[in-house]
Amino acid sequence: MTLSKSLAFTLSALSMAFAGASHAADYPTRAISLVVPFAAGGPTDVVARTLGVEMGKILGQPVVIENKLGAGGTVAANHVATSKPDGYTYFIHHNGMATATALYPNLKYDPLQSFEYIGEVVDVPMTVLASKNFPPNTMQEFIDYAKKNGDKINLANAGPGAVSQLCGSLLQQALGVKFTTIPYQGTAPAMSALLGNQVDVLCDQTTQTIPHIAAKSVKFYGVTTQNRIQKLPDAPTLDEQGLKGFEVKVWHGIYAPKGTPPEALAKFNEALKTALKSPAFTERMAALGAEIVSEERQTPESLHKWVKSEIEKWTPILKAEGMSVS
Repeated sequence: MTLSKSLAFTLSALSMAFAGASHAADYPTRAISLVVPFAAGGPTDVVARTLGVEMGKILGQPVVIENKLGAGGTVAANHVATSKPDGYTYFIHHNGMATATALYPNLKYDPLQSFEYIGEVVDVPMTVLASKNFPPNTMQEFIDYAKKNGDKINLANAGPGAVSQLCGSLLQQALGVKFTTIPYQGTAPAMSALLGNQVDVLCDQTTQTIPHIAAKSVKFYGVTTQNRIQKLPDAPTLDEQGLKGFEVKVWHGIYAPKGTPPEALAKFNEALKTALKSPAFTERMAALGAEIVSEERQTPESLHKWVKSEIEKWTPILKAEGMSVS
């Protein structure tokens, strides 16, 4: 290589490096899409919208919520997995990220390989509720009633693959009964059906249920965590009330398309960590019974390790129960 060509090559490389650095410094220059795999007004949507407002302030560009419903979150996940990896598309999802591999035999993406990982956000307890017209008033009465009435009881969920379906399935397993299951397109319409006395029972997240519990517009049987929660300190757990070992907790993580520039991922992760400390977000989550994860869990490495462990945990359980969505 001649001296002039060598110099030109060096200058070109330096120019590209400076351009890359400039791009990283300028990012983001337009609105960012945060895809939610469930209906507007549902628990994941509430977390996403509250988080999006705070992250938008930090990033200097709006974080726009995009609801893409269908197939327990797999429609949205596949959309993000095949989106342009330019740092302007992200995805928030709950436990369904880990259960999809067992529930959907023809999954078009790999949860562990098709995404870049950002970090975890919040853990949310679940609650077991019934309509006002449902005869049992306590969890013990419900247990007795369920064992006698079985498929006469209508159990709502937010659709195949939703955490409410998982919780409902584990509840039936713990009780040794089979209810008549009625799926809806999201937790908001499932809750509307419960409030309208169109269904009997729903297992749903506190981000959705606490306002209705406070208003006494539903019957409230207990929480699904191993320990009582701060927002509902007087509410007993299902474990306390006879369903030993029963535990379902909803976790949320954020992802991006594979190949998204590292600079964009790093900046988005830093914005996430800052937003999780903001008073507006922390106060809103506390009011809804959600617990912000520790700083150690707000990293890509921690989220990836967690999803892998959850896949390993739930796959044999779901397959043993014959839970599958063709």
